[in-house]
Amino acid sequence: PLRVNTAGVIPVIFASSIIMFPQTILTFAGGRGSWVEQVAQWLSPGQFLYVILDVVLIIFFTYFYTSVVLNPQDMAENMKKYGGFIPGIRPGKNTAQYIDRILTRITLVGGVFLAAIDVLPTILIKYMNVPFYFGGTSLLIVVGVALDTMRQIESHLLMRHYDGFVKKGRLRGRV
Repeated sequence: PLRVNTAGVIPVIFASSIIMFPQTILTFAGGRGSWVEQVAQWLSPGQFLYVILDVVLIIFFTYFYTSVVLNPQDMAENMKKYGGFIPGIRPGKNTAQYIDRILTRITLVGGVFLAAIDVLPTILIKYMNVPFYFGGTSLLIVVGVALDTMRQIESHLLMRHYDGFVKKGRLRGRV
């Protein structure tokens, strides 16, 4: 049940918010020609420092959010409790360590993917002069909503398909 992108779009939103906060404060505090205005300029969207900080913070928050949401020890205990196991791995502590190691590798790929999707529109617009009108965050949100909608439609179709099975059984509450 491990997903490549467990954190979803949350790391991108957190990273953008954290980078924009100091830039906003520096913009209000600085005067013309001061070093504060120069730092605010470096932290504005599309600048090199902004892009680098954005990538680093997205990867950091991907790990952070995944560690908050998924606990390998709980997963290992639940697997052991319900009779599940990973072939070649002993149940309990060894399973938790194995899940943690796999989750760390998967999360790195997911974090790099999120960072690439977030930074790609900036690179296309600024350095390649491609007219791209979606930002990385909005692109991730649109795709995420589309995938969730598809999942919900699929679950409703499955419920309709099995409706006849429930009618023939002892449960007769539906018309």
